[in-house]
Amino acid sequence: MVQAIFNWSGGKDSSLALYHCLRDPQISIKYLVTTVNDAVDRISMHGVRVELLIKQAESIGIPLYQIRLPEMPGMKEYDEIMGQHLSKFKSEGITHSIFGDIFLEDLKNYRDARLAEVSMTGIYPLWKRDTHELIDEFLDLGFGTVIACTQERLECIAGKEISHELIAGLPTDVDVCGENGEFHTFAFKGPIFSKEIKYKTGEKVFKEYNAPKDANDSCVAVNDQKRSGFWYCDLLPE
Repeated sequence: MVQAIFNWSGGKDSSLALYHCLRDPQISIKYLVTTVNDAVDRISMHGVRVELLIKQAESIGIPLYQIRLPEMPGMKEYDEIMGQHLSKFKSEGITHSIFGDIFLEDLKNYRDARLAEVSMTGIYPLWKRDTHELIDEFLDLGFGTVIACTQERLECIAGKEISHELIAGLPTDVDVCGENGEFHTFAFKGPIFSKEIKYKTGEKVFKEYNAPKDANDSCVAVNDQKRSGFWYCDLLPE
């Protein structure tokens, strides 16, 4: 049996990938691993409160492992922190790391290279599947997810729950799973959860960041790149 960690973002792609892994008797998942912005106590990039992340893990029934990151780490610092945790996982007998990535080749290559440094292997349950099919499967399975943050141009959908109707109304250049970073989500119900995570929407806040120098990880930003903005809809536990 494969001993694995699952890289949990809290969103829809993570949820669907985890759904498939939990149905595979050859995979044993020891931890849900989430990077957290230590300065604000929220999931990196998604901006979701850690209180809701903890509720997700409790509902799923897999131990949560938080990797605390500074607010704006450089690639070198990020790689060093992640490398330390990967080495710890490897020492515990964990051999595989699972991701919900779909089609970003550079990102997959980056992940595989970092894993190879500690003799671990990546698993990608959704890799190369059609994103329209994935979002349909996600919704048809009974999952529910809310859009926690969006690119600046998509402010109108921040805080909305994803539905077939919302997906049909997206601009044609927006991937329906947000795989290019157009939006990020928080999953609150579905077949992987023992109970629904109750939430309510709070205020919307716009934040501007330096765009990542290296597309290999969206939570890393540097000072010498163009800036990009995101709208965050605060999600509050009920």
